[in-house]
Amino acid sequence: MAAASMLATLAACGAGGDDGDGGGVSASADGENEASDIGITEDTITLGSHYPLTGVAAPGYSEIPTGVEAYFDCVNQAGGIYDREIEWIYRDDAYNPTQTAQVVNQLVLEDEVFAIMGGLGTPTHSAVLEFLNAEGVPDMFVASGSLLWGAQPDEYPYTFGWQTDYMSEGKIIGQYIAENFPDANVGLFLQDDDFGEDGEAGLRQYLSDDQIVAVERYVPGNTNIGPQIAALQAAGADVVVGFTVPSYTALSQLAAAQLGFQPEQWFYSNVGSDPALVGRLLNSFSQGAVSDASLLAGAITTDYLPTVDETDNPWVQEFQRIWDECGGEGELTNYRIYGMSQAYTMVQALQAAGRNPTRDDFVEIVEQIGEDWQGPGLAPFRYSEESHLGISGMSLARITPDGGSEQLTPVLVTDIGDAPIEEYTGEESTPPADAIPEEEPAG
Repeated sequence: MAAASMLATLAACGAGGDDGDGGGVSASADGENEASDIGITEDTITLGSHYPLTGVAAPGYSEIPTGVEAYFDCVNQAGGIYDREIEWIYRDDAYNPTQTAQVVNQLVLEDEVFAIMGGLGTPTHSAVLEFLNAEGVPDMFVASGSLLWGAQPDEYPYTFGWQTDYMSEGKIIGQYIAENFPDANVGLFLQDDDFGEDGEAGLRQYLSDDQIVAVERYVPGNTNIGPQIAALQAAGADVVVGFTVPSYTALSQLAAAQLGFQPEQWFYSNVGSDPALVGRLLNSFSQGAVSDASLLAGAITTDYLPTVDETDNPWVQEFQRIWDECGGEGELTNYRIYGMSQAYTMVQALQAAGRNPTRDDFVEIVEQIGEDWQGPGLAPFRYSEESHLGISGMSLARITPDGGSEQLTPVLVTDIGDAPIEEYTGEESTPPADAIPEEEPAG
């Protein structure tokens, strides 16, 4: 681990209470806060994002920014970042790319954010990728596993992924099927964009063309997916892999039940497999005929973060405390844990960039030392000048009838392309005091 990262030790109440020089790439020599770039004043750092707060994708995803907000509020109460408060602005794009372009334009040109963090969705964030890079706005930790966010840093130098990419997830699922269901006829049910395409590319590295008997796709917004599920049934698929958002996980389960389609095994991407949310959607879509996530029991999915049912996990315990102290209405959910986890990484990056960073300083520091940051993620980051991809692996788990999970594999790490899949042998990280990182700035 790099020396700079080794300095990330226990945090006192003041998350940014350093009275020294700050030490970032362009830190002030006299240790005083300055308005060093757009979105940074002497007293504040302004960050922004877009989420589907309304519309078909709002269930679950609309909870993510509330987790971010709770975490940032606790950081602010503890002293902020070098005595600056984080101002967090997020706007509704309804999972509509046209609306995404409008709200991100507003965040950048009117709200003058320092960075965008956690913009959600493959089709939506794709609509602002060129704009953010042309404007030189740090485009941090996109809430999607598309390769667009990290595989081409020369083309998109300001954009960074965060979660495990869909190709790596597909590889890990594909290897598990090849080893445990070697004679299965595999059917794929995929979102018709980079989400499904990247997942399919990973799966095909371990599954032959002959073994994949059908590939069916859906377009977000078209809820009539009965014909696709019927086609998987007609093709004789006894293992079905879904790279689906939660609403289409629920719809696929309802369609299969109506058709009497009972494959030997369902697999779902982490994106669409939260049992609590899928259960609520099943109840809503079926008008109460299905009251919980029981249809999802036995399905296999992936994890790259601890989940809310792991009440003994120290990260979950800290996030529960933060939600209780700084959160709003409702319960801690996996989506709020996701938001808090992203916010934790953002605070690490802001601390490392020093007292008065520019946008370019900020991007540079993530490339330099980001791969050494630890946090809630189950596997290391891949950040460097050559790669802006995020978490490098995940484990496989079976969903239990009570909505929990049963681990099936250790954490497995890989990368895009033909990189091998290996067991992660590093130690699990534990949260610092107050779950607030305090890192001496690099340089």
